[in-house]
Amino acid sequence: MPSLDQLKVKIKFVLKSITKRSFGFNLAVAVGSILLLGLVFFLSLGVITKHGDTLTVPDVYKKNVQEATMILEKEGFNVDVRDSIYIDSIPALAVWEQTPEKGATVKVGRTIYLTINKVVPPMVAMPDLEGFTFRSAEMMLRSLRLNVGDTIYKPDFATNTVLQQLLNGKVLKPGKMIPEGSNITLVLSSGTGSTENPAPNLIGLTFLEAKETLSASNLSIGTVLIDPGVGDTLNAYVTKQSPMPRNNLNETNKVRAGESIDIWLSNTRPSKDSEVAAPAEEN
Repeated sequence: MPSLDQLKVKIKFVLKSITKRSFGFNLAVAVGSILLLGLVFFLSLGVITKHGDTLTVPDVYKKNVQEATMILEKEGFNVDVRDSIYIDSIPALAVWEQTPEKGATVKVGRTIYLTINKVVPPMVAMPDLEGFTFRSAEMMLRSLRLNVGDTIYKPDFATNTVLQQLLNGKVLKPGKMIPEGSNITLVLSSGTGSTENPAPNLIGLTFLEAKETLSASNLSIGTVLIDPGVGDTLNAYVTKQSPMPRNNLNETNKVRAGESIDIWLSNTRPSKDSEVAAPAEEN
């Protein structure tokens, strides 16, 4: 190894040789060195950036995120899970969307962004669909990521409107939190029937019994008039109805499925002969 004195001698020699040359020569050497380094850099830029090396993006739709990541990284891509969504028709953690899409030609090392399916569905408040048309109810459910399940038709005067909303066979109240993707059964009105049947006799029944009787006959309760002294509506008695079972000529009144019957409620059970319509002047 050269000594410190020897190094000093060599440095002095180099400096002396440089200073002997003209300023123009030294400037030309410096500029030439810079140009040479720039040329080497640009020639190697294609190798550094892998210019011209492209790959076709594979299809990882519906594949588990771990499997999709392995496939993409093996092909030379980077992977980034950027979002998640809930879709009830594909498995949890499956790929729902990829960017760039399958078949796209991209550079080696490109990042593929994935949107995957959530494990647990988010909860959503059930809307009140009663009175909506079927089309409006369907659009409302879709906007909340809920599905229309079965449709059940029941006679009622408001044709093709929602009468009830059910989940797993049970009445579903508005505002109840349910999982996204749930199948909602809609009970729809089919309009009034074409066949006339005798009006059921509700006189003397409790309000609860009257509701069950009308439901069994595909009829509904119309206006309910309650006496001031009634405290327990469900156990109050029906004292009058419209239409009555019989008119003032003792003829049977007829109703069609889907029609409604108005009732009057009282705490006092009426007598049996109340089922005949009152005289015309009283009505």
